[in-house]
Amino acid sequence: MYFAHRNLNLQFLFPWLAGQGSFAYRGGKLTNPARFPLPARFILFVVLMLLLPAIVQADWFKQQAKIMGTEITVEFWDEDTAHAKRCAQSVFTEMHRIDALMSPYKPESELSRINQQAAKQPVKVSEEMFNLLHKSIQVAELSRGAFDITFSSVGYLYDYRQGSKPSEQQIQDSLEAIDYHHIQLDKNKRSVRFARSGVRIDLGGIAKGHAVDNGIAILKQCGIKGGLVSAGGDSRILGDRGDRPWMMGIRHPRKKQGVAVVLPLSDTAISTSGDYERYFIENGERYHHIISPRTGKSVNSSWSATVIGPDTTTSDALSTTLFVLGPKQGMQLVESLPGIDAVIIDAQGQMHYSSGLLAPEAQPDKVGQPKPIM
Repeated sequence: MYFAHRNLNLQFLFPWLAGQGSFAYRGGKLTNPARFPLPARFILFVVLMLLLPAIVQADWFKQQAKIMGTEITVEFWDEDTAHAKRCAQSVFTEMHRIDALMSPYKPESELSRINQQAAKQPVKVSEEMFNLLHKSIQVAELSRGAFDITFSSVGYLYDYRQGSKPSEQQIQDSLEAIDYHHIQLDKNKRSVRFARSGVRIDLGGIAKGHAVDNGIAILKQCGIKGGLVSAGGDSRILGDRGDRPWMMGIRHPRKKQGVAVVLPLSDTAISTSGDYERYFIENGERYHHIISPRTGKSVNSSWSATVIGPDTTTSDALSTTLFVLGPKQGMQLVESLPGIDAVIIDAQGQMHYSSGLLAPEAQPDKVGQPKPIM
């Protein structure tokens, strides 16, 4: 399936790609969106890109690195290869810095220091950390606790690589420590304290988005006009990809190489949270890293949640939020937030979409109606 987003007119650029429709983004809804079977048209698009003359492709610089436990991709237009390499390296250096600051797995990180000391005394933190903690609490309040960085009070007991999970008793013993109200921020002293023992925080649902935003800021400082920075399921787009939008695919949750949705996007951020990122299966049940703050267990109402928004710090946090809330409550939240759109694939493989991503045959009063994915 193919959805269009923002103010685009692909019929003008590629008549065969746009089919019988053009794209117009007005008042949060798309009018006359194109319809065509994804595989054939999308493959043709990819083939076209591969057949473009080498001189056109030469100035698109792409580099990847493994940082923050995921693959970081930097891609942008730059006619100076040496300058492009310096800019990309600056992005990777920034990613390493944030990883060293916010990783819960590095004992010397600022986040680990908070987890070690904040239940005993206030811990003075960097301005960057304080601001991200404050943002996390704002999203927690907005979502009524669906997004909660204290999930790690139970979440750290899971080991997805080893395929191990906490016992029911361990979950119950630690569950009361999950509550963002336990995080006490002092703006004047720029410090954080936990209101009780046993509280642990994890910024995995927002830190990568923050890192991607910083990466885009670096590209802007380099004078880049069109590019992309991606960290796992979080991507932010700067401008267009030449004279056309970036074609961003949402991974099929149950087909590793499959694409459930393709979105043409420009100057925006997109984040996907899915139950296929870190998981193991035991006795037919999937245990994954997106933990319900209410139960301390993996959420099972969705396969994935994708959010399109103005920046990846926001879209990262909201994609986790919508995954936890599930399709009905998640879409209700999205529709209350200006400038935010979403696609949620539920546990039955049905796709739910917000009003800014109107499906071809849908009417405004049917927004959010589930559609099957192939």
